[in-house]
Amino acid sequence: MKIRVLLVDDHAVVREGYRRLIEKHRDIEVVDEAGDAASGYQAFKKSNPDVVVVDISMPGRGGIDLVRQIKQLDSAAKILIFSMHAGATYAQQAFRAGARGYVTKSSPPEVLVSAIRSVYFGRTALCAEINQAIATSQLSDAKSAADELSPREFEILRMILDAKSTDEIASAFNLSPKTVANYHYEIKSKLGVRSDIELVYLCIGQGLVPSVVAPGAG
Repeated sequence: MKIRVLLVDDHAVVREGYRRLIEKHRDIEVVDEAGDAASGYQAFKKSNPDVVVVDISMPGRGGIDLVRQIKQLDSAAKILIFSMHAGATYAQQAFRAGARGYVTKSSPPEVLVSAIRSVYFGRTALCAEINQAIATSQLSDAKSAADELSPREFEILRMILDAKSTDEIASAFNLSPKTVANYHYEIKSKLGVRSDIELVYLCIGQGLVPSVVAPGAG
């Protein structure tokens, strides 16, 4: 009996590479694919996979909110995050949402395959990079600002940092603009900032905006 996998990643070429890698192993097969959170949710309901492999950064709602949504539908769902994000905060938010494993895309290919098997058999799966990041985070006295946020608030924060408008965020989450504005206010309140500029600089300082270079950085 094969482990049936659903792949959710917004890059078709990347999904094809994952499929070929996974299906080299006789005990695993990819039964469906999706390119965003909305279609990933529908694919989960249609395919009923054994393991869902989810990227975090996708158009619209991200992978962490998809994890939360799938777990609301099926509390027994087994979900593995496979992402470029190597920070402890991302991993902690993913596990808070209900993921059972987290592997970075810079990990050796066999780590992903091993993680799929581990998650399928009910074990927690972490790549070495994330293990190290979490250990370092726990040893540090500095608490990440995002630890105060729920998975949904974290995903909305990510979209704010990605310069998405209130209307774009509302559409992605099927919320009213007023509800999004309330989330936005609550996020700033929890993080102790008064403006979006302060919010961005706080997140840069805590490594939540890897694509932005702080002034003076080389």
